[in-house]
Amino acid sequence: MTIPELYDIFLKHPVVTTDTRDCPKGSIFFALRGDKFDGNKFATKALENGCAYAVIDDNSIKGDERLIHVEDALVALQQLATYHRRQLETPIVQITGTNGKTTTKELTSAVLSEQMNVLYTQGNFNNHIGVPKTLLRLKPEHQMAVVETGASHPGEIAQLSEIVDADCGLITNVGRAHLEGFGSFEGVIKTKGELYDYLRMKPGAFIFLDADNPQLQPIAKGIKAYTYGKPGMGYDVEGEVLACTPYLKFRFRTKSGAEWHEVQTQLIGSYNLNNALAAICVGNHFGITDQQAVHAIENYQPTNNRSELMKTANNELIVDAYNANPTSMKAALDNFALIPAKHKMLILGEMRELGQASATEHLKVAEQALSLGAEEVWFVGEEFQPFSEGAQWFPDVEAVKTALEGGDRPSGRLILVKGSNGTKLYQLPALL
Repeated sequence: MTIPELYDIFLKHPVVTTDTRDCPKGSIFFALRGDKFDGNKFATKALENGCAYAVIDDNSIKGDERLIHVEDALVALQQLATYHRRQLETPIVQITGTNGKTTTKELTSAVLSEQMNVLYTQGNFNNHIGVPKTLLRLKPEHQMAVVETGASHPGEIAQLSEIVDADCGLITNVGRAHLEGFGSFEGVIKTKGELYDYLRMKPGAFIFLDADNPQLQPIAKGIKAYTYGKPGMGYDVEGEVLACTPYLKFRFRTKSGAEWHEVQTQLIGSYNLNNALAAICVGNHFGITDQQAVHAIENYQPTNNRSELMKTANNELIVDAYNANPTSMKAALDNFALIPAKHKMLILGEMRELGQASATEHLKVAEQALSLGAEEVWFVGEEFQPFSEGAQWFPDVEAVKTALEGGDRPSGRLILVKGSNGTKLYQLPALL
């Protein structure tokens, strides 16, 4: 079946699923394959559960006219998404980066939503499956779309850029993450820059650029750019931190208006300044007023263990347990040092997927953590063990939970909880 033919079916059944546990009546099931599963084996089940059609790539399965045979179900899903996106011609901004891309996506969506009906990536649906699912949620009533794309290997942003076919793009930053997959920091830069490479070749495309970022400036050459960054440089949007006690307060102004605007956010971390300025820059270009941008950012509340401030019966917590890499760890520790508090504590989980750089990067984090003067430092994970002198070390989160449940529970502290998602430090706030 061709993609235009499949699209005609999609228009009558505009909901897709890849999970037989979630089969809305009349939806289309795409039978995807993985290392340990084959969706083709569940196609009949999907039809029984309510799907109108099932798209499969196993020719041995026959006997039901509702089965749609294609060469590759995943490729069909991706091509259908791109085809749909091009029929609607909805303006799309694509966001990627090592750190801050989800927060920037959320802030940008909030700012644009002050005036527009905006579709944006839900949760972390930012990969080769989640991105087409997001695009297939586009409706004619959507005036803008904000699509987040992530990567852990070279070529992934190039592939996702082809699927999204964005009109404009934004790279938040590039940092030392997924080094095992990228091979080197230079590999990270090249892969994130694949978004710029795609937009450079598309007529009329442009970017929003952190013009102070030394890694982004060189690879952004040759693309029309709207800029944001520190004051006094003539950028389209400029801003600076006013306070972090612990919530970020900053001020900004746009080139189109000389007036400064103060913004009291509900975000933890001075590093969120650039995420906010990026959102303001996008909004400014698409006609959002400065006052609307202030309203949107002040009312945005972070979720999903991303720099959340939590108050328990015993302590105040900064929980940033969704992800961690050397760049975000340094930023979090730098910010933690700025927050005024008499009694501080660090609980840091190891950083994953760093390959040969792992020992060096964990040493750097350990040295910085131990230099901050916190009353207690707890390291979690095997990668931290060689560098844990002067701290308390735990092999995994279960050992930490055992210690807390056994009475080794801090009180009256400001505690930073940060680590890679795989270390499961998100289980700790309930015990702190």
